[in-house]
Amino acid sequence: MVSDSTGRDTIKRVYWRLMPFLILCYIVAFLDRVNVGFAALHMNADLGFTAYVYGFGAGIFSIGYFVFEVPSNLALHKVGARIWIPRIMITWGLISAGFAFVYNENSFYVMRFLLGAAEAGFFPGIVFYLSKWFPSRMLGSATAVFILGLPVSVLIGAPVSTALLETMGGVAGLRNWQWMFLVEGGLAVVVGIIAYGVLTRGPEEARWLTDEQRDWLVRTLAAERAAKEQVKSYGVLETLMSGKVLLLAFAIFCNIGALFGVTLWMPQIIKGFGGLSNTQAGLLTAVPYFCAGAAMVLNGWHSDRTEERRFHILIPACIGGLGLAMAGFSQSPLAGMIAICVGASGILASNILFWPLPSLFLTGAAAAAGIALVNSVGNLGGFVGPYINGWAKDYFGDYSASMCVLGGMVALYGVVIFAFLSSRARPLAQAAPPFAPHYQTKAE
Repeated sequence: MVSDSTGRDTIKRVYWRLMPFLILCYIVAFLDRVNVGFAALHMNADLGFTAYVYGFGAGIFSIGYFVFEVPSNLALHKVGARIWIPRIMITWGLISAGFAFVYNENSFYVMRFLLGAAEAGFFPGIVFYLSKWFPSRMLGSATAVFILGLPVSVLIGAPVSTALLETMGGVAGLRNWQWMFLVEGGLAVVVGIIAYGVLTRGPEEARWLTDEQRDWLVRTLAAERAAKEQVKSYGVLETLMSGKVLLLAFAIFCNIGALFGVTLWMPQIIKGFGGLSNTQAGLLTAVPYFCAGAAMVLNGWHSDRTEERRFHILIPACIGGLGLAMAGFSQSPLAGMIAICVGASGILASNILFWPLPSLFLTGAAAAAGIALVNSVGNLGGFVGPYINGWAKDYFGDYSASMCVLGGMVALYGVVIFAFLSSRARPLAQAAPPFAPHYQTKAE
């Protein structure tokens, strides 16, 4: 017999050992992915980039990400997170710092592609890594806490990036946006080095757990893996061709397309509301993500309390889509800010309930491959979304058409997941509510 307190104490210790540092890693990762949006307020004029050039270059990150995502996650499964996550972070930090030396559109395209290739595997790698530490009924909660690093990264990154842009121009003969890339890329390298000492391959090697806690966690996770594989054991190739996996990939493609279509253009969209300086637009970028963070927590909490998933994805997604469309047609800064806050909140509040889904029916290398495929295809939306905004801005002179398209994408994501959970995935969703705490009290 294993006491209920053993389960609670074990999960609590794992949370406090791993989650703060993993959130820090995600904050640094996302900041290096989107800081180009802040740099664009100055860099585009310095280098003569049109909206089309910037939108294409910002989005090409996702092509590199797509190409290397699955191989990267399979490598993580083989060599372990302690080696592979620091490798990813150090590589992308060096490349991010290298943006300081971009000098024309071709060099911009190449560096964005390389940044995507370097970061490939980080997010799905962490999601897979969490599945090796948290039982299914706690995995959704852990994943949700980790994803909160996304809005926090912009909340922190907006004032930090803006401060660097305002104060570092001309120092050592470099422009302000060059210093921003150097400082924030260097931070990723430092955190990557620290990660090697913090991360552990799995619970079996966790010397910071007691023998009883380690035994409870290893037994619980092993029992869950056996139960999943008894229902159906997926091979890697079978996973990559699975209809369930491909449908999830299409759905998150729509969500991420809207997310990055807005995120990478956010400072410029906000400045376009009228009457704002670069500094004001940069600082105001934090506001939609503050609202989104609150919406993520509230939606996750209410979904847990009601044990309902479908409408907690569909309704925020549709509201978010409406908010984006309204932002494209807003005629005043206040109305525009309210609309963009609604849009960002809807995208992220619906996104946070998505990521536990693949791990409900995939294990081992199949889980690594499946999560990576879903995320890599999804991140192609990170090319389409920014590209649509850049093309529309040059062609129409504003963002109204593109914001309607992005709004439609996030609403479609909600509809697809609603249908998915209503039919083939309903038993999985009901069997393991993403946010419902549960502890195994009896050793198998």
